[in-house]
Amino acid sequence: MRRFLKNCTNAGLIAAAVFAALGSVSASAQEKFVIATTGGTLEQELRTHFFDPFTKETGIQVITVSGTGAENVARIKAMAQTGNVEWDLYQAGEIQAASELHKSMNEDMTEFCRAYQGDKDLLPGACASSGVLSAYGTTLLAYNTRSFPAPGLKTWVDFFNVEKFPGQRSMPNFNDPWRVMAAALLADGVQPDGLFPLDVDRALAKLDTIRPHISLWWKTGDQSTQGFRNGEYVAGEIWQTRASALKKEGQPLAWSQDQAFLVGDRWALIKKAPHRANAIKFLEYFLAHPQAQARVCEALTCTPARYSAAKAMNAEAQAAAPTSPDVFEKLIRPDAAWINANNQMLLERWNEWNQR
Repeated sequence: MRRFLKNCTNAGLIAAAVFAALGSVSASAQEKFVIATTGGTLEQELRTHFFDPFTKETGIQVITVSGTGAENVARIKAMAQTGNVEWDLYQAGEIQAASELHKSMNEDMTEFCRAYQGDKDLLPGACASSGVLSAYGTTLLAYNTRSFPAPGLKTWVDFFNVEKFPGQRSMPNFNDPWRVMAAALLADGVQPDGLFPLDVDRALAKLDTIRPHISLWWKTGDQSTQGFRNGEYVAGEIWQTRASALKKEGQPLAWSQDQAFLVGDRWALIKKAPHRANAIKFLEYFLAHPQAQARVCEALTCTPARYSAAKAMNAEAQAAAPTSPDVFEKLIRPDAAWINANNQMLLERWNEWNQR
């Protein structure tokens, strides 16, 4: 009997040890957090240089969901209203990150950023109450070099000049119409320093002239690139990250930074995020790895959050980056305060025009 009890006790201890080990593995496997991105090449580069290395180092799995910027915001807004928050982080546009809606849905990161106040390697404002800067990029004019050999198209005046530069175009339509209207006004002769506040009537009148030549009003980054591949259009208003990816594929593409719009994305932490601690760990990891920032921005032609990351980029990428000296002076900084204050009006006028 004693031997039996001893064997049972040993077996019980073994079983308990096995159960504990399995429980530990199960708990580890459940360590995760959820990031919403706009998908495509951007997500691929982040997966390669940040998400997978972060998981390897910490054991925390990075779950990604993707959609347009507007779709992601709409879903987060719905989560906030129902109290059923399923995501943790997402990339918010720099302009949207300055809005009251953004503040209502996302955590104030002031306390998080306190640890980085004396970090001279970070771009000014890279860590702010609205979130952590992912990178700066541009929305610009891109074109097919076979259709338009050098010198190609340089300004929005050229883009709208379908007589001199014939062919179908593409422009964005994702509930953020200011950049389409701004391009139209520049094409109509408005000077960059007089662009804001936008003259909506004048912009829509100018857009009437090019409307028959727009074969695609794209809603996602992936849509914006596909037409260049299949020849559906030969010029487009597109994110530079997407244009750069097309060129790396070997597509006959070039772009102009003249009158390009400087925009950025911020990692925003959603209020009541279910895996908040893991999301914070990722933000710390992101800021602590300038080499990875450099590799992402080399691939996407963007400007990283750290000066050291920019210096670590290859010479070609540094020269093309939105904040390099030669490029920066040609860029247009949108008036975020005016856009946010007038966003509803812009959307209403834009939707009316689209439905005509």
